[in-house]
Amino acid sequence: MENNKSTLVVFSGDLDKAIASFIIATGSAAMGNQVTMFFTFWGLNILRKEQYVPLQKSFMDKMFAKMLPRGPEKLGISKMNFGGLGAKMMKYTMKKKNITTLKELIEMAKELDIKMVACTMSMDVLGIKKEELIDGLEYAGVASYLAEANEANINLFI
Repeated sequence: MENNKSTLVVFSGDLDKAIASFIIATGSAAMGNQVTMFFTFWGLNILRKEQYVPLQKSFMDKMFAKMLPRGPEKLGISKMNFGGLGAKMMKYTMKKKNITTLKELIEMAKELDIKMVACTMSMDVLGIKKEELIDGLEYAGVASYLAEANEANINLFI
């Protein structure tokens, strides 16, 4: 029996890498594969709600919250970011060429039943609470990801 599972570790919070992650994940799901995306460290910024969520946090957690980008619209790109200008240029070009946005790709992933898992250890380290992340996520540690990856025939780290 053929194994039709794909897993992706989304470590990067860069816009271009986030888009690539979701294009690969939705493409795999469209081909009939079960897909799990495991968001860890900077990749969690992709899943942050854009609006501020008032929560009780330690001083350090508040500092992380202020420094980290909040959601897909605030991400920079990995090369040529130039203080955000590169990301704006990329979004403008994508819009002109009718290329799906990251926000649309995230919605598409939900519609394709892609399992999106937020790493609880990374959330603890960065002071991110469940209330600050988008709806429809699962929460787990590395052991859960490794169990899924062990069954998958495609494993990617982005």
